[in-house]
Amino acid sequence: MTKEELKIKLTEFFPTATIEESGEWVNINIAPAGFHPAVDVLRNKVELSFDYLFCLTCIDWKTHLTMVYHFESTTYRHQLVVKVQLDRNKPEIETVSHIWRTAEFHEREVYEMFGVNFLNHPDLRLLILPDGWEGKNPMRKDFEDPVNMIKL
Repeated sequence: MTKEELKIKLTEFFPTATIEESGEWVNINIAPAGFHPAVDVLRNKVELSFDYLFCLTCIDWKTHLTMVYHFESTTYRHQLVVKVQLDRNKPEIETVSHIWRTAEFHEREVYEMFGVNFLNHPDLRLLILPDGWEGKNPMRKDFEDPVNMIKL
């Protein structure tokens, strides 16, 4: 499936989502409320078959956070980037770890580094940082570390 064909399919399935026209991969912006139904479609619709989540991260824009998911269909060899804007003061989104097992550790990393709460995650706890770092979120732009004088 070409990029143009993929954009047409995505527009059919997600009429309220916006598609970005730049970059190597197709990028789609989905509202948080529509995210979980959308990932079910991405994974289970035969014509899409996004069966591989190969990257999941977060971006802090100071005004809001954006979750970024990179998917690939190993059947059709097409890729997709899904972006979901979150409230910076209460960032939460439904987990996708029950759909793609690779998300389990990625979500734990985003949880500790950015403070995103993944609803219904099976084991949401610190992954890399030692005990005592809960809630400090060192990848956020407002993080300050007085010991090492780090301010982003």
